[in-house]
Amino acid sequence: MDIPRYETALIVGAGEGLSASLARLFSRQGLKVALAARNAGKLDKISRDTGAQAYACDATDETAVAELFAAVERDIGSPDVVVYNASARARGPFVDLAPSDVANAIAISAFGGFLVAQQAVKRMLPHHHGAILFTGASASVKGFPQSAPFAMGKFALRGLAQSMAREFSPQGIHIAHFVIDGGIRSATRTEPADKPASMLDPDAIAASYWNVLQQPRSAWSWELELRPWVEKF
Repeated sequence: MDIPRYETALIVGAGEGLSASLARLFSRQGLKVALAARNAGKLDKISRDTGAQAYACDATDETAVAELFAAVERDIGSPDVVVYNASARARGPFVDLAPSDVANAIAISAFGGFLVAQQAVKRMLPHHHGAILFTGASASVKGFPQSAPFAMGKFALRGLAQSMAREFSPQGIHIAHFVIDGGIRSATRTEPADKPASMLDPDAIAASYWNVLQQPRSAWSWELELRPWVEKF
């Protein structure tokens, strides 16, 4: 089987949790890793733990995203794995939502994914090689009360991934969307003692991302749903 080989990963919207797990896993697998967030200072610990380069970037700013890719390309090489993890919420009763907050949530959850993916594809197409992974949520497929902006953004991101998969898979670029259907365990958010393994382990999620990256192109997934064994769906 023809297993793809990757060299450089860029994780946009990075922070503790899933991004840190991905950075550690990619580093262990021998990839050079770059991390990007609006506040690059919060990436210091992950960078120390993994050797990843950290960059400040507003993913909703076209110029900033282009400059991010140019800097990563200059410093460690053009990324052939790009993960989009950024998202934003605006909660509340629908009639009380501020339009500016809704626009910002959609911009971060979806438009930023477009900007990042566009820069990635421009670099991957000449080589007919690369992978772009989008992190979705339960809201990617079901909207919840008082959470319309998050659902709007995540539905849009899923549509982007599906459209891109149909356009770019035949050109050698693996596009995949992950529905993270449940709460992710963190240092500040853990399961009750009587409900073990009732939250998603970020290391387990990262392992599934890696498994998708290792798929031979004769059997590619464009979407994967992940949930704890007790999660309703």
